[in-house]
Amino acid sequence: MKCNIGKMDKIARLVVGAIIIVVGVYFKNWWGVIGLIPVVTALINFCPAYVALGISTCDCEDGCCCVDKEETKKPNKK
Repeated sequence: MKCNIGKMDKIARLVVGAIIIVVGVYFKNWWGVIGLIPVVTALINFCPAYVALGISTCDCEDGCCCVDKEETKKPNKK
């Protein structure tokens, strides 16, 4: 799975998902379960709907948003 969720998208998903869950719990209905979708996709940095639509909000081209950028750099050997 290649990351396709950027930093701001992740924050927005976590906030919106949490709000939906809280509203669902407050009103005691099943809408709270729907809030799990944006929360889970934010936590795994991958959205299957984005793949189907060809969208990526990840800042880097190779989908390495969920990996520390320092780890992916290789030292130059001469």
